Amino acid sequence: MTITRRHFATQLLAASASLAAFPALSQPRTIRLLVGFPPGGGTDAVARLLAEHLKEYLNANVVVDNKPGAGGQLAAQALKAAPADGTTLFLSHDHSISILPLVTKNPGFDPATDFAPVAGFATFVNAFALSGGTPARTFAEYVKWIQEGGDKAGGNAARNRGTVGVPAPASTPEFLVKLIAEKYKLDLAAAPYRGSAPMMGDMLGNQIAAGVGSVPDFIENHRADKLRVVAVLGKERQAVLPNVPTFRELGLTGFEDVPYYGVFAPKGVPAAFVTEFGAAMNRVLAKPAVREQMQRMGLAPGYMSAQVLGKRERAYTATWARIIKEKGFAPQ
Repeated sequence: MTITRRHFATQLLAASASLAAFPALSQPRTIRLLVGFPPGGGTDAVARLLAEHLKEYLNANVVVDNKPGAGGQLAAQALKAAPADGTTLFLSHDHSISILPLVTKNPGFDPATDFAPVAGFATFVNAFALSGGTPARTFAEYVKWIQEGGDKAGGNAARNRGTVGVPAPASTPEFLVKLIAEKYKLDLAAAPYRGSAPMMGDMLGNQIAAGVGSVPDFIENHRADKLRVVAVLGKERQAVLPNVPTFRELGLTGFEDVPYYGVFAPKGVPAAFVTEFGAAMNRVLAKPAVREQMQRMGLAPGYMSAQVLGKRERAYTATWARIIKEKGFAPQ
């Protein structure tokens, strides 16, 4: 009897160890997907879309964890502090990864040494949009309205005609505001927000006359005619905005390299996890319904392996390092 009990205990311990070694046989793991902006913006929307579908292929609960503040800096710092075991990832666009380290004295992270690219999933373009209370209907009319002092229509939008909202300080949108002001000799002031959602709130409330953000930030309200996208960046017009000219067409060049979206992990994440996650992302992006929804958001979906994403991030960073140096911008 003693031998039987001892044998049973041994078997029970072995079974427990086996279950611990294979978590898929016990319960799904949880993967935290950090987002550096508040709920309601374009980045949050695409993160939630992907999280919903990724869990199907990862046998994991994929949860979005919003950590807004400083243009994604807080989320990036949280990623650096996280264990490199595949349980914490950072879904980000170009600003937090490529721009912030160039314009911030002490960002608290270095993408080259602290992060590992995992998978890219889309590119997009930024756009210039006018609030509903702004009387101008086109970019040319907006420039004329600013130059001539505008009129009394539009409430706060008219009183704050020279204010242009941007979703983060020292971002691509803020640099665009500076270049527009220089080229057209306009008295403009960029107003940084903590993400696109609060900026959109002020635009929809006609507290500011204009804003610069990603097409995904603006597209639904543009369709509803609550605001007007009047110009986009990039080399060509966007399929979701066929009647909106590029800044290149309007004579403002230098912003043809389109930004990217990707997922990053702490440095040292196991290669097996990167392969697993990349395969899951590729399968998600192959779904027609997912691609269609991302395109409606104004994104150009397309899978990028860890190697391709890393190469794109380094090239984009080099481009912006040159632009920032040429403009004489000193890290803040």
